[in-house]
Amino acid sequence: MAPWETFFAAQLAAAATLAGLLFVGVSLNLAKILANPSLPGRALSGFYLLLTNVIIASLMLVPEQPRTAFGLEILLAGLALWGMITRLDVVAIRRSETEYRRYFVRHFFLFQMAVIPYLVGGVLVLAGVSGGLYWVAASMVLSLFVASSEAWVLLVEINR
Repeated sequence: MAPWETFFAAQLAAAATLAGLLFVGVSLNLAKILANPSLPGRALSGFYLLLTNVIIASLMLVPEQPRTAFGLEILLAGLALWGMITRLDVVAIRRSETEYRRYFVRHFFLFQMAVIPYLVGGVLVLAGVSGGLYWVAASMVLSLFVASSEAWVLLVEINR
């Protein structure tokens, strides 16, 4: 795990910083976000995505864990994230107005693309496959991209 420590430390810092930005965006535009029944869940999805990055990066930095522990941690966090995000997105799609539904469907697929590599990576790490952490890395990077998009929407687009 030593070769990955710098990557996970950087991901921890980036996700925590972006979570703060997302929190500020929600705080500044809270009235507009609450006025749309689909947007609070969308904001929460972004927080969940970043929080999972923070949790997994933190757990990957715990020294002397067996490979099995790493795999279980990634898989369980990924499953929890997938379940929460999927539920929130399905509710958001159902609540969205017809003219905006395509944005929520796109949001659903972007989040799935960010989360599913956690599941694949967790299974591969658990199985002892050497490339498993690359899937985790892909999920973390995609999560930062998707959460950045959420922050942009909640900070800028909502005010257009």
